[in-house]
Parts: sequence; structure tokens; C-alpha cells
Amino acid sequence: MNSQIALIQNIDALLPQTQCGLCGHRDGCLPYAKSIAEGEEANKCVPGGQPVADALAALLKRPQLLAEESVWPIQSDGRPQRMKAIIREDECIGCTKCISACPVDAIIGSGKLMHSILTDLCTGCELCIPPCPVDCIDLIEDDHVIPNETLRIREQNDLRNRYYSHIQREEQRRINRKGPVVRANIDTALFAQFSAQDDRVPDILIAQIEAKPVVQLNAQSTIELAKLRTQIKKLEKQLSVRDDAKKRLLLDELNQQLNACQGI
Repeated sequence: MNSQIALIQNIDALLPQTQCGLCGHRDGCLPYAKSIAEGEEANKCVPGGQPVADALAALLKRPQLLAEESVWPIQSDGRPQRMKAIIREDECIGCTKCISACPVDAIIGSGKLMHSILTDLCTGCELCIPPCPVDCIDLIEDDHVIPNETLRIREQNDLRNRYYSHIQREEQRRINRKGPVVRANIDTALFAQFSAQDDRVPDILIAQIEAKPVVQLNAQSTIELAKLRTQIKKLEKQLSVRDDAKKRLLLDELNQQLNACQGI
């Protein structure tokens, strides 16, 4: 395995996998790990706090640096207080923006229906808060027992896997997406490269947009298209008043002709 890739994986293994972007890399822990391997300072992981900054310094044989300060108090393990997001459900309008923003798919719900956060999965990354148009999401302290090292590693591996699955699903949606992307654009190629090197994470495949043939229209073709559209509109109007099997069959044939002329 390439030594640089192995180094990035070792750095990534020390990061908490909250995918919060507080380090400045909005699309997750792996891009920050890559940047650290290329020389960026290794003390910017806010949720990891001083323990992660020190572990990275030891791994990289660099001087220890003071970790970026968190707005939350420090726990007994030296890391900032773990937080969880909750939705004030009676105020939720079901816009789904928080669902798209969550990097580990900890939010469930449907359009125009109340959403809920699966608190056992929530990392407190805060990414769901800015897109919420009605400001109905709060952060509360996580009252679970602070995990030991074994549980922490298991949790990080699970969060990493969930994020890779999230990325793959977003990549599949990218081709047909009509609305804006709620969270930062993800460097899918980077994650795809590392998923190919690691059997422990879900594979990420880059979605390919199928190129449609370019149809060159001459004046005659343009006239024919206009005639077809006129006939189609006339039939659609007639069928809206009274259904007719023969006219509906003719409408289908005209639509097929129109699609063929347009190269669809």
C-alpha cells in the first residue's frame, strides 16, 4: 500500500469522525487527514480536543500544539463536552433540509412531516442547525457515560461507515438533484480512492451522467417539431374534456414521434 495513503488512514483513524467541518474542511475528517499529511497543523480538530492533537503530534513526530478551543466545557477525558441535537418537534415544518445536512444520517422524517433525531447516532456536529428555516433544533449535553478507548474506536468506525454510505447515496442523487446542496460539496473522488483501498468501509463509486446525443435541427425539422407540439396540445385539451381511446393512442404516438425528433 502506498505509504502516503497509509499515513492518511492512520491520521484519519485518530480523528473522531464527527464530520463536523470545524477544522475548516467542511466535507469531513478524511480531507483534514489528507491535509495534515501534507503539512497542515494537526491541532484543529475541535471535538477531538487536546487528546487528539497530542495523539496526532506523536504519530507525526511533530511538536505538541494547543488544540483549538471549543465553546463547550472540557470532560474528564480531556475532550470537549459531547453534545446531541434535538428537534422541537411541534415546531418542525418538515422541510427536510436538516436530513440532507446530517453527515451520518441520524435524522429521520419525510417532506412536510415531523422529523426526529436518533440521538444515539447524533454526533453533535451542529451541521443541521444553520439550514433549519424555523430554528427548531437545539443542542443538549450528552448524558451517556464517556466511552472508553475500545468503545470510542468502535463508535468512530461506525460513524466513518455511515458517512461513506451517506456520500455514496448523495453521489447517486447528484445527477438528478434539482434543489441546492445543503452541506459543503464533498470531494467524492478522494473518498472513492480510499474506499477502494479499505475493505472496512463501503465502496464509493462516482456516478456518471449519461451523455445524450446532440440532435442537429434544420429548418424543416424545426417546423415538424412545432407541428407535433401543436397537435399534442390540441389532443391534450380535447382529452381533458372527454376521454377517447383512439385520441389517447394517437397522443402516445405523437409523443413518441416528438421524443424521437428531439433525440430523447
